[in-house]
Amino acid sequence: MRRRQISTFSLSFLDIMSCGLGAAVLLFLIIKHNTEQITEIDPNLSSETNLLAEEIQIGQENLARIRNTIAEVDDELAQARGLARRIQDEIEQLRGQLADLGPSASEEINNLEQQIALLEMQKQTLEEQAQGANRVREFLGEGDRQYLTGLNMGGSHTLILLDSSSSMLDETIVNIIRRRIRSDDVKINAPKWQQALAIVDWLTANLNPGTEFQIYTFNETATAADEATTGNWINTADRGVMESLLQSVRRVVPAKGTNLVSAIQVINQLSPVPDNIFLITDGLPTQGNSKPRSTSVSNQERINYFNDAYELMPRHIPINTLLLPMEGDPYAAVAFWRVALETRGSFIAPSRDWP
Repeated sequence: MRRRQISTFSLSFLDIMSCGLGAAVLLFLIIKHNTEQITEIDPNLSSETNLLAEEIQIGQENLARIRNTIAEVDDELAQARGLARRIQDEIEQLRGQLADLGPSASEEINNLEQQIALLEMQKQTLEEQAQGANRVREFLGEGDRQYLTGLNMGGSHTLILLDSSSSMLDETIVNIIRRRIRSDDVKINAPKWQQALAIVDWLTANLNPGTEFQIYTFNETATAADEATTGNWINTADRGVMESLLQSVRRVVPAKGTNLVSAIQVINQLSPVPDNIFLITDGLPTQGNSKPRSTSVSNQERINYFNDAYELMPRHIPINTLLLPMEGDPYAAVAFWRVALETRGSFIAPSRDWP
């Protein structure tokens, strides 16, 4: 039997088509897989892209604002340049006018300035004369030292209480002891006491015309500066009696301790009672109605003596305290400030060069 010869080209057409179809399917699968990999987006890259886009938008908005600001500045600069040119033109015009006037204009200006200065001096002189006309007497101090405007100089009956205790000889305890054993002339000429006398002089010089006043000095007891006027009011219009009273004050010699109760009791001894009081002192009292048993007085004892006097003070009469300096008395300012508040008066610690 004859064998059938095998040929390499003996595959059927169906087999060939199957192989081709398989290859096509394989190629399609490969192409689809690559497409999915390309279209997939990384979320990190997407967020960065959005952030960059927002920054670009913000930068464009800022750039627009900057351009607008530059435009506004350019407009203002142009206006300023125009204004500067106009001012420069006016300056040049004024210079030309001044040059046309010549040196006579400068002389006329100087003359006008001198006339203005002279008129100002005359005005000041007239004001001082008018002010002096309202004073009951003249007081000459070192310059214009009427800066204690807080003092109320009103009232129809003014009482001046002057502390004449030995503490008024000086500001320190050591110097007080030294001056206390000196002669009366040395005591009277002590700087602190002279300041107190100058304050009395200033007060009387600045009383309103027609005011009636009285001056009492007090240490352990209170007495009228001029015993002949005890219990009586003195009118500022009576110049002779007024000057005699001030001369009596200048002869007082500071001595002994301080009894504020005796000073306050003077208020009820006058008729009518005063409606304005000036108290010139340097600290809290050192005794009450009875003398202390020891030579030294504690701060608490001085406060107690002050409280005794405070209870007697009338609340409806202004009490104006002028407190001179004194070492070792830290509570005095607070105590007399309390008096000013309660009586609607004033409290002043004058400088050493006043008045």
